[in-house]
Amino acid sequence: MSFSVRTIVLLGAFGLIIGSIIALESTKPARVSSSAQKAMPARDAGSSSSRAASMAVKEKAARYQLAPEIASPAGFINTTLMDSGQTTPITISELIGKKVILVDFWTYSCINCQRTTPYLNAWYEKYKDKGLEIIGVHTPEFEFEKKYENVLAAVKKFNITYPVVQDNGYATWTAYKNRYWPRKYLIDIDGFIVYDHIGEGGYEETEKKIQELLEERMVVFNMEGAIAKDIAKPQGISDVDASKPRSPEIYFGSGRNEYLGNGKQKTSGAQTLIEPVRVKTNALYMAGTWQFEPEFAENTSAGSKIIFRYQGRDVYFVASADSDVKIKILKDGKPLGLEAGEDVDTESSTVTVREDRLYKLIEDSSYGEHTLEMIIESPGLRAFTFTFG
Repeated sequence: MSFSVRTIVLLGAFGLIIGSIIALESTKPARVSSSAQKAMPARDAGSSSSRAASMAVKEKAARYQLAPEIASPAGFINTTLMDSGQTTPITISELIGKKVILVDFWTYSCINCQRTTPYLNAWYEKYKDKGLEIIGVHTPEFEFEKKYENVLAAVKKFNITYPVVQDNGYATWTAYKNRYWPRKYLIDIDGFIVYDHIGEGGYEETEKKIQELLEERMVVFNMEGAIAKDIAKPQGISDVDASKPRSPEIYFGSGRNEYLGNGKQKTSGAQTLIEPVRVKTNALYMAGTWQFEPEFAENTSAGSKIIFRYQGRDVYFVASADSDVKIKILKDGKPLGLEAGEDVDTESSTVTVREDRLYKLIEDSSYGEHTLEMIIESPGLRAFTFTFG
């Protein structure tokens, strides 16, 4: 009987000791995994700002579309890991809840895209450490723009340091229901597309929206500091005056050459064209023998000509050749002077075409209507488009 009492007392004492140990352990901080340590701060449902943010998410869901994911990418540029030297994929989903994202659809031979790029570069430099990520989605217009080495060369030429995704199959373009180059979509911290802009311009409006979304991000993460309110103004940019008349984009290839004035439109194959006596504004005239393909027209005779009476200030020409092809450029029957574009040799008023890209033929100081004449010294020029600024 006494042994049983002693046993009960000992068991009770042991239970008290175990209970004390458990109580002490419960007061220690929980262990945090390495992945949790790297994650961005979660919203605190108990704070008034987070409760307001949660309400905003519900309101956003009723007003805005969630950003689609990058689909079927063909390649990546500027996503190299420092430790391995290997390029890695970038996704929208990995950035949602961490960054404000600007998705820019572009293609490197598009002059409108080229004029937008300095603003994107300025915004990235200014806000990348404040929570902005830019993803350039390169969706090609022409077959040569699918080549990785061509896109890489353009990225380097235009000093682009933000990530670029090759969208060769138009999968991401289609997911966003896009139809334009360039086009910018802004995605907020919750993953909603809350702003988009088509084409050039709207730079101040876009940057103000970036600032607003970065401020929202700071509130969500209870961050201190401020987002600068000044507006970036890249140097050396001459914006287009939309009030001035400009010629439409002109395609040479049989797929879209409805402005061809002295040949069979939308017809593939060889054609011999005769130089017209008179030229009409915004009609494309060619002379010599040409092979028409869906994307381009290629001259097969030396001395072939391109003649176009245009409206605008600047003239750009997308072209390529397998070996150097020299072209004499005349404006209103005279060699170019101070208005010669950066790709034109001013002494000879010639441009040499070889690379698959856009060539700047005329960069004038004023708008007007003029006749452009191009005399091609040798066969092998592939002409894609004219565009005008």
